[in-house]
Amino acid sequence: MARQKIDKETRKVLNEARKMIEDTMKADGNEAETRRRVERMFSSIMGYDVFKHITREHAVKGAGETEYCDFAIQLEDDKPDKPIILVELKRATTDLAKKHLKQVSSYAINKGCEWVVLTNGREWQLHHISFGQPPQTKLVTFWNLLEDNPTKLMKSFELISYRNVKKGGLNRLWRKQDVLSTRNLLEVILSEDSLRYTRREFKRSKGVTVTPEDLVGAFRRLLNESANNEMEGIKIALPERKRRRTATARKTDTMTCSDETSITGT
Repeated sequence: MARQKIDKETRKVLNEARKMIEDTMKADGNEAETRRRVERMFSSIMGYDVFKHITREHAVKGAGETEYCDFAIQLEDDKPDKPIILVELKRATTDLAKKHLKQVSSYAINKGCEWVVLTNGREWQLHHISFGQPPQTKLVTFWNLLEDNPTKLMKSFELISYRNVKKGGLNRLWRKQDVLSTRNLLEVILSEDSLRYTRREFKRSKGVTVTPEDLVGAFRRLLNESANNEMEGIKIALPERKRRRTATARKTDTMTCSDETSITGT
Protein backbone atom coordinates (compact mmCIF):
# COMPACT_ATOMS: atom_id res chain seq x y z
CA MET A 1 0.00 0.00 0.00
CA ALA A 2 1.38 3.39 -0.98
CA ARG A 3 2.25 5.68 1.89
CA GLN A 4 0.09 8.77 2.04
CA LYS A 5 1.95 11.94 1.10
CA ILE A 6 2.32 14.67 3.69
CA ASP A 7 2.49 18.31 2.71
CA LYS A 8 5.52 20.38 3.66
CA GLU A 9 3.67 22.41 6.28
CA THR A 10 2.44 19.32 8.14
CA ARG A 11 5.90 17.76 8.04
CA LYS A 12 7.37 20.99 9.36
CA VAL A 13 4.89 21.15 12.25
CA LEU A 14 5.58 17.52 13.20
CA ASN A 15 9.35 18.07 13.12
CA GLU A 16 9.01 21.15 15.31
CA ALA A 17 6.93 19.18 17.81
CA ARG A 18 9.54 16.42 17.88
CA LYS A 19 12.31 18.91 18.53
CA MET A 20 10.34 20.53 21.35
CA ILE A 21 9.95 17.22 23.16
CA GLU A 22 13.54 16.13 22.47
CA ASP A 23 14.82 19.42 23.89
CA THR A 24 12.56 19.03 26.92
CA MET A 25 13.93 15.56 27.58
CA LYS A 26 17.56 16.69 27.20
CA ALA A 27 16.94 19.49 29.68
CA ASP A 28 15.07 17.06 31.98
CA GLY A 29 12.14 19.46 31.91
CA ASN A 30 9.50 19.17 34.59
CA GLU A 31 5.80 18.44 34.11
CA ALA A 32 4.87 22.10 33.74
CA GLU A 33 7.35 22.54 30.89
CA THR A 34 6.03 19.43 29.17
CA ARG A 35 2.49 20.76 29.60
CA ARG A 36 3.32 24.03 27.83
CA ARG A 37 4.80 22.18 24.86
CA VAL A 38 1.92 19.75 24.60
CA GLU A 39 -0.51 22.67 24.69
CA ARG A 40 1.30 24.15 21.68
CA MET A 41 0.89 20.80 19.88
CA PHE A 42 -2.87 20.86 20.48
CA SER A 43 -2.86 24.20 18.72
CA SER A 44 -0.32 23.69 15.92
CA ILE A 45 -1.01 20.05 15.01
CA MET A 46 -4.59 19.46 16.11
CA GLY A 47 -6.13 22.85 15.38
CA TYR A 48 -7.57 23.77 18.78
CA ASP A 49 -7.92 27.33 20.03
CA VAL A 50 -6.17 27.10 23.40
CA PHE A 51 -8.32 29.90 24.81
CA LYS A 52 -11.70 28.59 23.61
CA HIS A 53 -11.25 24.81 23.58
CA ILE A 54 -8.80 23.97 26.37
CA THR A 55 -9.42 24.37 30.09
CA ARG A 56 -6.26 24.01 32.19
CA GLU A 57 -6.36 22.36 35.61
CA HIS A 58 -9.94 21.24 35.13
CA ALA A 59 -11.62 20.56 38.48
CA VAL A 60 -12.93 17.05 39.06
CA LYS A 61 -15.06 16.40 42.13
CA GLY A 62 -15.00 12.81 43.32
CA ALA A 63 -15.87 11.01 46.53
CA GLY A 64 -13.01 12.75 48.35
CA GLU A 65 -11.25 16.04 47.74
CA THR A 66 -11.49 17.93 44.44
CA GLU A 67 -8.74 16.91 42.03
CA TYR A 68 -7.49 18.58 38.87
CA CYS A 69 -6.96 17.14 35.41
CA ASP A 70 -4.32 18.87 33.27
CA PHE A 71 -6.54 19.65 30.27
CA ALA A 72 -10.21 19.39 29.42
CA ILE A 73 -11.03 19.59 25.71
CA GLN A 74 -14.34 21.24 24.88
CA LEU A 75 -16.04 22.62 21.77
CA GLU A 76 -17.85 25.92 21.54
CA ASP A 77 -21.29 24.38 22.00
CA ASP A 78 -20.31 22.10 24.87
CA LYS A 79 -21.50 22.53 28.39
CA PRO A 80 -18.57 23.86 30.46
CA ASP A 81 -18.76 20.95 32.87
CA LYS A 82 -19.01 18.22 30.19
CA PRO A 83 -15.67 17.97 28.36
CA ILE A 84 -15.30 15.68 25.33
CA ILE A 85 -11.72 14.64 26.15
CA LEU A 86 -9.72 14.75 29.37
CA VAL A 87 -5.95 14.95 28.97
CA GLU A 88 -3.49 13.90 31.67
CA LEU A 89 0.18 14.84 31.23
CA LYS A 90 3.39 13.52 32.71
CA ARG A 91 6.87 14.94 32.31
CA ALA A 92 8.61 14.00 29.07
CA THR A 93 11.16 11.75 30.80
CA THR A 94 8.51 9.77 32.71
CA ASP A 95 7.28 6.56 31.08
CA LEU A 96 3.52 6.18 31.07
CA ALA A 97 2.27 3.55 33.52
CA LYS A 98 -0.94 1.84 34.61
CA LYS A 99 -1.20 4.07 37.68
CA HIS A 100 -1.32 7.13 35.40
CA LEU A 101 -4.12 5.58 33.35
CA LYS A 102 -6.02 4.72 36.52
CA GLN A 103 -5.68 8.33 37.62
CA VAL A 104 -7.09 9.90 34.45
CA SER A 105 -9.75 7.17 34.10
CA SER A 106 -11.09 8.01 37.54
CA TYR A 107 -11.30 11.67 36.49
CA ALA A 108 -13.24 10.71 33.36
CA ILE A 109 -15.63 8.43 35.22
CA ASN A 110 -16.40 11.15 37.75
CA LYS A 111 -17.03 13.65 34.94
CA GLY A 112 -18.97 11.26 32.69
CA CYS A 113 -16.40 11.80 29.94
CA GLU A 114 -15.94 8.93 27.44
CA TRP A 115 -12.50 9.84 26.08
CA VAL A 116 -9.12 10.29 27.74
CA VAL A 117 -5.67 11.04 26.39
CA LEU A 118 -2.63 10.10 28.44
CA THR A 119 0.68 11.56 27.26
CA ASN A 120 4.17 12.65 28.22
CA GLY A 121 4.63 14.49 24.94
CA ARG A 122 6.41 11.61 23.21
CA GLU A 123 4.05 8.71 24.03
CA TRP A 124 0.36 9.24 23.30
CA GLN A 125 -2.49 6.94 24.35
CA LEU A 126 -6.16 7.33 23.43
CA HIS A 127 -8.59 5.44 25.69
CA HIS A 128 -12.36 5.04 25.71
CA ILE A 129 -14.48 4.72 28.86
CA SER A 130 -17.59 2.53 28.69
CA PHE A 131 -20.02 3.32 31.49
CA GLY A 132 -21.18 -0.15 32.42
CA GLN A 133 -21.18 -1.87 35.80
CA PRO A 134 -18.33 -1.47 36.43
CA PRO A 135 -17.02 1.15 33.95
CA GLN A 136 -14.33 -0.18 31.62
CA THR A 137 -11.35 1.62 30.11
CA LYS A 138 -10.12 0.35 26.74
CA LEU A 139 -7.03 1.41 24.80
CA VAL A 140 -8.15 2.45 21.31
CA THR A 141 -4.78 3.45 19.81
CA PHE A 142 -1.35 4.76 20.71
CA TRP A 143 1.58 6.42 18.97
CA ASN A 144 5.08 7.75 19.65
CA LEU A 145 6.05 11.22 18.44
CA LEU A 146 9.77 10.43 18.42
CA GLU A 147 9.64 6.99 16.81
CA ASP A 148 6.66 6.72 14.45
CA ASN A 149 6.79 7.81 10.83
CA PRO A 150 5.11 11.08 9.78
CA THR A 151 2.20 9.32 8.06
CA LYS A 152 1.20 7.44 11.20
CA LEU A 153 1.66 10.56 13.31
CA MET A 154 -0.53 12.61 10.99
CA LYS A 155 -3.32 10.01 11.06
CA SER A 156 -3.05 9.53 14.83
CA PHE A 157 -3.14 13.21 15.75
CA GLU A 158 -6.00 13.68 13.29
CA LEU A 159 -8.13 11.34 15.43
CA ILE A 160 -8.13 13.80 18.31
CA SER A 161 -7.98 16.95 16.19
CA TYR A 162 -10.54 19.71 16.53
CA ARG A 163 -11.92 19.02 13.04
CA ASN A 164 -12.42 15.28 13.61
CA VAL A 165 -13.91 15.68 17.09
CA LYS A 166 -16.23 18.39 15.81
CA LYS A 167 -17.51 16.05 13.07
CA GLY A 168 -18.17 13.21 15.53
CA GLY A 169 -15.16 11.20 14.37
CA LEU A 170 -14.43 9.79 17.82
CA ASN A 171 -17.91 8.28 18.05
CA ARG A 172 -17.50 6.64 14.63
CA LEU A 173 -14.08 5.35 15.66
CA TRP A 174 -15.49 3.73 18.79
CA ARG A 175 -18.41 2.10 16.99
CA LYS A 176 -15.99 0.48 14.56
CA GLN A 177 -13.60 -0.51 17.37
CA ASP A 178 -16.45 -1.96 19.42
CA VAL A 179 -17.95 -4.01 16.59
CA LEU A 180 -14.53 -5.56 15.92
CA SER A 181 -14.20 -6.80 19.48
CA THR A 182 -12.96 -10.34 20.09
CA ARG A 183 -16.42 -11.56 21.03
CA ASN A 184 -18.14 -10.08 17.99
CA LEU A 185 -15.50 -11.51 15.66
CA LEU A 186 -15.85 -14.95 17.21
CA GLU A 187 -19.62 -14.85 16.92
CA VAL A 188 -19.31 -14.22 13.17
CA ILE A 189 -16.52 -16.76 12.61
CA LEU A 190 -18.37 -19.46 14.56
CA SER A 191 -21.78 -18.80 13.08
CA GLU A 192 -23.55 -21.67 11.34
CA ASP A 193 -23.24 -20.06 7.90
CA SER A 194 -19.55 -19.35 8.39
CA LEU A 195 -18.76 -22.91 9.48
CA ARG A 196 -20.73 -24.29 6.55
CA TYR A 197 -18.86 -22.06 4.08
CA THR A 198 -15.47 -22.96 5.59
CA ARG A 199 -16.21 -26.68 5.27
CA ARG A 200 -17.14 -26.24 1.61
CA GLU A 201 -13.98 -24.24 0.98
CA PHE A 202 -11.76 -26.91 2.57
CA LYS A 203 -13.46 -29.52 0.42
CA ARG A 204 -13.06 -27.44 -2.73
CA SER A 205 -9.50 -26.17 -2.27
CA LYS A 206 -7.90 -28.95 -0.20
CA GLY A 207 -9.99 -31.96 -1.13
CA VAL A 208 -10.49 -32.76 2.56
CA THR A 209 -13.79 -33.17 4.39
CA VAL A 210 -13.87 -31.71 7.90
CA THR A 211 -16.71 -31.67 10.40
CA PRO A 212 -18.06 -28.55 12.17
CA GLU A 213 -16.58 -29.96 15.39
CA ASP A 214 -13.18 -30.21 13.68
CA LEU A 215 -13.35 -26.52 12.77
CA VAL A 216 -14.40 -25.38 16.24
CA GLY A 217 -11.52 -27.34 17.76
CA ALA A 218 -9.05 -25.85 15.27
CA PHE A 219 -10.25 -22.30 15.96
CA ARG A 220 -9.94 -22.93 19.68
CA ARG A 221 -6.30 -23.95 19.28
CA LEU A 222 -5.59 -20.66 17.52
CA LEU A 223 -6.94 -18.53 20.34
CA ASN A 224 -5.17 -17.17 23.37
CA GLU A 225 -6.58 -17.67 26.85
CA SER A 226 -8.56 -14.41 26.81
CA ALA A 227 -10.22 -15.20 23.48
CA ASN A 228 -10.94 -18.76 24.61
CA ASN A 229 -12.76 -17.35 27.63
CA GLU A 230 -14.86 -15.23 25.29
CA MET A 231 -15.57 -18.30 23.18
CA GLU A 232 -16.94 -20.14 26.19
CA GLY A 233 -19.78 -17.63 26.40
CA ILE A 234 -20.80 -17.93 22.75
CA LYS A 235 -23.62 -20.22 21.69
CA ILE A 236 -22.33 -22.17 18.70
CA ALA A 237 -24.95 -23.54 16.31
CA LEU A 238 -23.25 -26.31 14.39
CA PRO A 239 -24.73 -26.79 10.90
CA GLU A 240 -26.56 -30.06 10.51
CA ARG A 241 -24.70 -32.67 8.53
CA LYS A 242 -26.63 -34.35 5.75
CA ARG A 243 -26.89 -38.07 6.38
CA ARG A 244 -25.53 -40.14 3.54
CA ARG A 245 -28.02 -42.69 2.30
CA THR A 246 -26.78 -46.20 1.72
CA ALA A 247 -27.09 -47.98 -1.62
CA THR A 248 -29.59 -50.41 -0.05
CA ALA A 249 -31.79 -47.55 1.13
CA ARG A 250 -31.74 -45.93 -2.30
CA LYS A 251 -32.66 -49.29 -3.93
CA THR A 252 -35.53 -49.77 -1.48
CA ASP A 253 -36.85 -46.28 -2.22
CA THR A 254 -36.70 -46.96 -5.96
CA MET A 255 -38.59 -50.24 -5.56
CA THR A 256 -41.25 -48.62 -3.41
CA CYS A 257 -41.69 -45.82 -5.91
CA SER A 258 -42.07 -48.36 -8.78
CA ASP A 259 -44.64 -50.36 -6.85
CA GLU A 260 -46.67 -47.23 -6.08
CA THR A 261 -46.60 -46.22 -9.75
CA SER A 262 -47.76 -49.68 -10.81
CA ILE A 263 -50.62 -49.70 -8.35
CA THR A 264 -51.71 -46.22 -9.35
CA GLY A 265 -51.66 -47.14 -13.00
CA THR A 266 -53.95 -50.19 -12.66
